[in-house]
Amino acid sequence: MTVVLPDGSQRSLSAGATIGDLAADIGSRLAKDAVIGVVNGDERDLDHALSDGDRVEIVTADSEAGLHVLRHSTAHVLAQAVLELWPGSTFAIGPPIENGFYYDFELPPGPDGSPQTFHDDDLERIEAKMREITAADQPFIRSEVSPDKALELMADHHYKRDIIERVTAGAGDDELVTEASGDVISFYRNSDDFIDMCVGPHVPSTGRLGHFKLMKVAGAYWRGDEHQPMLQRIYGTAWASKKQLKEHLHQLEEAAKRDHRRLANELDLLSFPSELGAGLAVWHPKGSTVRRIMEDYARARHVDGGYEFAYTPHLASARLFETSGHLDFYADGMYPPMEMDNGTYYPKPMNCPMHVLIYRSSQRSYRDLPMRLFELGTVYRHERAGVLHGLMRIRGFTQDDAHLFVTREGLADELAETLQFILSVLRDFGFDNFSARLSTRPEGKSVGSDELWELATEALRATLDESGLAYEVDEGDGAFYGPKIDIDVRDAIGRSWQLSTLQADFQLPERFGLEYVAPDGSRRQPVMLHRALLGSIERFFGVLLEHYAGNLPLWLAPIQVEVLPVAEEHHDYAQGVSRRLTDAGLRVELLEATDPLGKRIRRAKTQKIPYVLVVGGDDVAAGTVGVNPRGGDVERDVPVEDFLARVMAEAAHRSNEG
Repeated sequence: MTVVLPDGSQRSLSAGATIGDLAADIGSRLAKDAVIGVVNGDERDLDHALSDGDRVEIVTADSEAGLHVLRHSTAHVLAQAVLELWPGSTFAIGPPIENGFYYDFELPPGPDGSPQTFHDDDLERIEAKMREITAADQPFIRSEVSPDKALELMADHHYKRDIIERVTAGAGDDELVTEASGDVISFYRNSDDFIDMCVGPHVPSTGRLGHFKLMKVAGAYWRGDEHQPMLQRIYGTAWASKKQLKEHLHQLEEAAKRDHRRLANELDLLSFPSELGAGLAVWHPKGSTVRRIMEDYARARHVDGGYEFAYTPHLASARLFETSGHLDFYADGMYPPMEMDNGTYYPKPMNCPMHVLIYRSSQRSYRDLPMRLFELGTVYRHERAGVLHGLMRIRGFTQDDAHLFVTREGLADELAETLQFILSVLRDFGFDNFSARLSTRPEGKSVGSDELWELATEALRATLDESGLAYEVDEGDGAFYGPKIDIDVRDAIGRSWQLSTLQADFQLPERFGLEYVAPDGSRRQPVMLHRALLGSIERFFGVLLEHYAGNLPLWLAPIQVEVLPVAEEHHDYAQGVSRRLTDAGLRVELLEATDPLGKRIRRAKTQKIPYVLVVGGDDVAAGTVGVNPRGGDVERDVPVEDFLARVMAEAAHRSNEG
């Protein structure tokens, strides 16, 4: 028989040959690296028998798809280890996730009848058992059975039975796709004592695994429903090589050092008081200084970019969100309604409907377009407590939000200009590694005609193509009213963050009846662009803290220079230096000589202040300072005016890596 490879070439094989045989026929290295195959678009195990004419791609362990399989297979080994170590325990689901996997368990009651839970020190014991299983090189053997037989096989595992019953009844959800599907339920057996329900595919045997580490224990409600039982979740990470695993663990160590929540506390920038409630922060004076600088920068850039400013209220009538479609398509992200004496109101989840009302308040001409409205607008999203994470996932946040109303003829130029505007802003904050995603129409969760969606999508695609920016297409992840471009940046330790967004919308102008008078006197409908540069001020602040590990560049640092007199008799001179720098526009702190000099220098270093100036008797006589720069060599006897000229030039230069 003959099979077709991805490059169009053909390979002749004996009848009954498998994907693994094909890999070996191509080369011994590929046979060693292969984990699964893709046959006519479907992922299959390596022992899957091929047919004449099949189109086949071999998937290796170091590819994205291969890592997905490795992690899924490692999750099975985790489940096997736990069920062996805790007789009477049961398991729920164990999917691969970004950089790793998890599995959910329910442990049997303890000897006194109380619930058992995992502890972090259990992970080492579980990991040791997993390594026994991988060393045994147990084969993953697939079988397919009827739902009734599947229920029998899972008689002791009620969560698995729940999955089988729901999936066979057509009530399954995406999270369960890797567990069961359709009228035939597939299983994978590693040994006589362990079998797991799974769609697959998997690596050929447990011996192909081994570069993994268990990371943490957490609680998780069954199906994410707080009314369901709380399960014990074990997270792990798995990679194709020892080197990849080591690099990932190093990145996690760096990420822990850079955690914005820890840095915000250490640098006295902001806090999350428990009395305030989860997902809400208060900004301290230093953090507020940085935020003010960011917001002032945003305002100045928008003035230069031809934007007009808007302010809108924090809540609105339900009628507004009914018209916009948010109550039909975004209600889960909105807070519950407030019943007032004149109707029902909601805290706003978006600024866009209110900007639409500003546009609609007057008759518009083609001469008025493009009309660009900008607002630093605070919005409120109903995030579940389990997903809150410092400033990265928060319940109330401020967007640097803009909505642009343009003609169809001007759409391409406005999109191109806006995309370049976005990238220039990100560069000013020190990011220069970008990628993009083009998100298309969501299935069943959108409004508008296919024709207008296609028009909007192709306009965004053309903009990306012209920009030369690398991008992927994310099918079905657009907003309910239009497709979008999301811009991702890579930070200093290689993590990807989604920040800016640009969306093309034909639907809200139609739903609100927006018009403009065209040159021929006819009434036409504008196109609306939704655009955020930083995204959320709060989240962007958190990303910046982690990107710079708290060492904010000079133009953003809340205190740019700290002046330290060596002793009390040098205080007046230090105060004069401080005043001279402050008058020049720098943010300066004077720390009096109430503590030893070494202690004060160490404090300034821990506060990550860009410049520490030490002044003593020689400096008083010569009009100089000692310059102790963050991350640099100490300089002595620097004239004050020379230092001032140097630091002012640096402060004026954005995108400094600090």
